[in-house]
Amino acid sequence: MIHVEEINVENWRTPLNVSKAQELYVANTTTILARAYAYRNARSKAFLIYDDKTPVGMGLYHDEESLNGYIFSELLIDERFQSKGYGKAATKIVLDCMKNDGKYNKVLLCYIEGNDAAKALYEKFGFIEIDRDGNEIIMECTL
Repeated sequence: MIHVEEINVENWRTPLNVSKAQELYVANTTTILARAYAYRNARSKAFLIYDDKTPVGMGLYHDEESLNGYIFSELLIDERFQSKGYGKAATKIVLDCMKNDGKYNKVLLCYIEGNDAAKALYEKFGFIEIDRDGNEIIMECTL
């Protein structure tokens, strides 16, 4: 069963990596944890993605008061577990967590141009492109 657990003192060192080809598109676990700390005052939620007891990925989201929404900042699926539906399952769980939280009714995210897998994943959940900032495509969806 796919589920997420917040990062804590017992699981923060979980070794997860993306393939060399994806390093241009996806932050590593150290960067995700640093961003979680940087956004701690914005209710950041860093989480591990599990398939039962096996960690398969990591992610992060936080509030963005100035945009009146959540920022789905990071989603990493370890290279050993890609193309198995974990990204889709985790995205659904995280969006449901945001809905249940109820503070905002929209989610924003961005992906790096050329990351067609991310684009396809987010479009499945109703995200649409709303802007560009250099090579970053900014997307939004309503919860």
